[in-house]
Amino acid sequence: MRSTSSLSALWLLALAGCGADEAAPAQTIEERGLSAFRACAVCHARTDPADPETPRLIGPSLFGVVGAPSARFADYDYSPAMRRANLVWDEATLDAYIEHPSAVVPGSRMSYPGETDADTRAAIIAYLKTLR
Repeated sequence: MRSTSSLSALWLLALAGCGADEAAPAQTIEERGLSAFRACAVCHARTDPADPETPRLIGPSLFGVVGAPSARFADYDYSPAMRRANLVWDEATLDAYIEHPSAVVPGSRMSYPGETDADTRAAIIAYLKTLR
């Protein structure tokens, strides 16, 4: 006969293994991008700025940003540098900007230092593509 402590130990080991074979579903790149975007959401809304419910934050809304021209909202007070930038926010430009904003648009007001991890940048861009 087993002792009570032996049975308790076996029971705890069995509980620890419950669900161990069930792998958590992998996140999509867009879901990883949403997680990474939380740092951006401090300053940037992700909803249509024409919607009266869209909050007015320090940065412009990033709704529909992929493929859009820089400084596209007439009612947002962009820096002179961003107004002169004349960029199109395609994937390559977004990648470069997210990596090092002040190198892409020197004199921009964006204080974000940049994201060095290429996979994280790709995930953020994949998420931005869903904002339509």
